[in-house]
Amino acid sequence: MKILYYHSLLQLKYPFAISKFARTSTPVTLVEIHYEGLIGYGEACLVPYLGENHQSATCFLNQLDLSKFHFPFDFEYISYYLETVAPGNCAIKAAIDIALHDLLGKILNKPCYQLLGINPVDMPITSYTIGIDTPEIVREKAQNCGDFQVLKVKLGTKYDKTIIQAIREVSQLPLYVDANEGWKDKNYALEMIVWLREQGVVLIEQPMPKDMVDENAWLTEQSPLPTIGDEAVQRIADVGKAEGVYSGINVKLMKSTGIYEALEMIKEARRLQMSVLIGCMSETSCAALAGATLAPLCDWADLDGPFLISNNPFQTPQLLNGKYMLPAEPGLGLVKI
Repeated sequence: MKILYYHSLLQLKYPFAISKFARTSTPVTLVEIHYEGLIGYGEACLVPYLGENHQSATCFLNQLDLSKFHFPFDFEYISYYLETVAPGNCAIKAAIDIALHDLLGKILNKPCYQLLGINPVDMPITSYTIGIDTPEIVREKAQNCGDFQVLKVKLGTKYDKTIIQAIREVSQLPLYVDANEGWKDKNYALEMIVWLREQGVVLIEQPMPKDMVDENAWLTEQSPLPTIGDEAVQRIADVGKAEGVYSGINVKLMKSTGIYEALEMIKEARRLQMSVLIGCMSETSCAALAGATLAPLCDWADLDGPFLISNNPFQTPQLLNGKYMLPAEPGLGLVKI
């Protein structure tokens, strides 16, 4: 078994801004695991705010003992082993996990969703994200969302109502809202949520800072819309802590260290009767298709990463009526271009 990796920058079609920062590109490390003539593809989307970069990814990969990865893959043990290599480093751990799932599908000649017993018929629609921007650009993005049937809007500044009103000038699609911890007062947050419901908003992600636990819990109890913990929910240990604080959780493979732990997080959320949104970073088709494999187990999906970048090294995923069409080919069904 051999691991190859490549560093690059994913270029965003539009500058991407949320309540806390803005960027025009995202570092990525693409991983290939070669085994008996087959290749499993994985991806680490190294968004800066999570603290990983090309150097940390290289350091982690150089510490791996390849003898730990052998068919048949024991993903529970692999997850444990990756934790022993170094703490944190969730995205590069996800790259290994995703590559091994892709490789397993190719070894067994089955798509990943069949390996996991997931029915693609249950696929939810996925959203198209609109970052914080001028009304002109916001309108342009809303009008150029392709086959997407729902828009996800970044809020959390004094321009929130202006952004929503700009979208409503050109689109009546349902909206998801992500405040990215931007609202600091619970009463203001509730007022905004009541107003947003009137504008056709379906859910609210991370309305207030994650450390404002009591305030988020109060808001969830009062809110006419479900609240989803995102920054507050990184790994499986965070799911139980989110119970009673949020209505549901946002699972992202780059936070959860990949498919294995993401699936465990979904199971735990369901046990606690919490809803689930599966999300992504500004990823290539590799990580997005890995997330889409789990999407049929979730209530909502936000897997638009490949549609937000201009230099995707893989074929863009197919959508039908706003839903991912999972490839029938073995593994993740990726096609390199």
